Amino acid sequence: MSTAERLKAAAELFPDEVVTTAHVRHLDLPAGAGRFALITLDNGLDHTKPTTFGPRSLGELDAALDQVTAEAERGEIVAVGLTGKPFIFAVGADLKGVELLRTRDDALAIGRGGHDVFRRFAELAVPSFAYYNGAALGGGVEVGLHCTYRTIAAQSPAFALPEVFLGLVPGWGGCTLLPNLVGAERALKLIIENSLSQNRMMKAPKVHELGIADAIFDSADFLEQSLHWTSAVLRGELTVERPEVDRGEAWDKAVAAARAFADSKVHGAAPAAYRALDIVAAAKDGDVAAGFAAEDEALADLIMGGELRSGIYAFNLVQKRAKRPVGAPDKSLARPVTKVGVVGAGLMASQLALLFARRLEVPVVLTDIDQERVDKGVGHVHEQIDMLLLKGRVGQDQANRLKALVTGSLDKATAFADADFVIEAVFEEMGVKQQVFAELEAVVPEHAILATNTSSLSVTEMASRLTHPERVVGFHFFNPVAVLPLLEIVRAEQTDDAALATAFAVSKKLKKTSVLVKDAPAFVVNRILTRFMGSVLASIDEGTDIPTAERALAPLGLPMSPIQLLELVGPAVAHHVAGTLHAAYPDRFTVSPNLGRVVAAGKRAFYVHDSGRPELDPEVLALFETGDVALTEEQVRDRALDAITEEIGLMLDEGVVAAPQDIDLCLITGAGWPFHLGGVTPYLDRSGVSERVLGRRLLAPGVADVPA
Repeated sequence: MSTAERLKAAAELFPDEVVTTAHVRHLDLPAGAGRFALITLDNGLDHTKPTTFGPRSLGELDAALDQVTAEAERGEIVAVGLTGKPFIFAVGADLKGVELLRTRDDALAIGRGGHDVFRRFAELAVPSFAYYNGAALGGGVEVGLHCTYRTIAAQSPAFALPEVFLGLVPGWGGCTLLPNLVGAERALKLIIENSLSQNRMMKAPKVHELGIADAIFDSADFLEQSLHWTSAVLRGELTVERPEVDRGEAWDKAVAAARAFADSKVHGAAPAAYRALDIVAAAKDGDVAAGFAAEDEALADLIMGGELRSGIYAFNLVQKRAKRPVGAPDKSLARPVTKVGVVGAGLMASQLALLFARRLEVPVVLTDIDQERVDKGVGHVHEQIDMLLLKGRVGQDQANRLKALVTGSLDKATAFADADFVIEAVFEEMGVKQQVFAELEAVVPEHAILATNTSSLSVTEMASRLTHPERVVGFHFFNPVAVLPLLEIVRAEQTDDAALATAFAVSKKLKKTSVLVKDAPAFVVNRILTRFMGSVLASIDEGTDIPTAERALAPLGLPMSPIQLLELVGPAVAHHVAGTLHAAYPDRFTVSPNLGRVVAAGKRAFYVHDSGRPELDPEVLALFETGDVALTEEQVRDRALDAITEEIGLMLDEGVVAAPQDIDLCLITGAGWPFHLGGVTPYLDRSGVSERVLGRRLLAPGVADVPA
């Protein structure tokens, strides 16, 4: 079957593909270098709708290559260039279409179709040039790798191979061509390290520094400069020097190091990373045809596997559902926020103050019980602004403006008299928070929204003694505030639409992922994680040794072990939340006596790092009193998964969130739950745990899973 026939057959599976056309135009290169054919990729939509490669789009590019191939063979052109529409080069395969594939042969056809089209740039009778004029991801990066030369626009915002993050491999040449261009170590930085580091994007200067792009030009006149550069190359005035790739021990060491990095991130649980590593390892011999064949087979296997389906599901959650929060009131009801108050000046309060100042660009006032604490809180914010300045994240003028926006006061009446939004971040105790809200209601304007950053307490009870409880809303951030995107927005029993709409509007300006949750103990993330950690701690309390309990969850590929997670949350916070949930649900949530002893002893960590590697603190171990029932890793794992499955089922029955997708969105953005699991519910469905525990799937059949 020819490439055109293969792509035509595949196109029948993608009836709704947004087609990327490939326009060919001709121009005379500067300085008399000759006639040039420039192919421009464009899907006819604005720059917010990036160009992608589905089967029809590949067919369009294939037809354009038919034309320029014939022109090159007739001697009518001296070179071929490839670029994209404004701000976008191309962002890879059409993932919407990938979801529709039903058989391995269909998946294999897509892999081969991409290779068959892209490789034609390397087979032309004339040199080919890729002009990365904007964002280039996945297949967008790979099509350029098939070209003879590459330039990149200096202000291009994103350059990445995100396939492993989603559960694929860079399968249209990335695993084979990139290491043979820049060496295994540099290639694996994109393929493995960046991808598994929450899909980190690379800026244009780094792309040039790594040798992926041969030249870099300012975006303002990028194409003009690229064409002048092309002319100089073709006329022999400029020679592109590329370091020789080390195909010896350095290659093997790079693969081994990347494998160790993958182990640290996914613990062997995500097959895509290891398939990519195997292909890169084999690419050492420079056999491009064998490499492409290996990429095709890997794509076919992974496209039909659960990891990719879960990855696409997770990607759609953070790209689509997160932008349209379910249950949010009409945004027209939101009130303007021109000044923010923060009650408390501790670490969390300081983080909040900086975030509000940076994103809303309005005055922010911190208050606390004494001047020393206020000064310390404001000082911390100013220190963080200085750090942003040193890192080049803000300029000097912006840093000065931010510092001027954040101030402190001991007088709530004066500080908050004109505040539109006041959030408390004080000690997690109901009486304290009720007192704070009573004080606030007496001094803030009638229209002001009162928010609480509580992690587990009832917002309804917190507002119950107020004259106007309808303006109180939960605004639960996750630590560190600047890093974790999630914001659980809690609607208490009397919260009105105006308060809720304002909360969502503020969250959007803060660039947070908002999920509306019911006012239930510990809301979503903390409730699930507390049940999860409670199960593991119960196994330890009963007699399972800590290393066994730690290893038990490794097959899930979670970003950290249960005890590491406990350290991140903080033993005291975890113990407090466990107590709150035990009071609400004593039959399901326990309070570990050993964790209580750790907190009473003032211990904040379970591990020490004196030897350069983490080891359990003997002083912590000495506090533990355990039974004699030692479970296996599998038993600990099954027990923990059964517990969170039961809890998720109950939360859905109670209407804590609108749908299972919201639970997954919360865990991905608030707890770092892996993309390759799709959050948690796809994994529980795929592994059969949800049907075993609940007698039903959590998601509809085919959602985030291999189609039947």
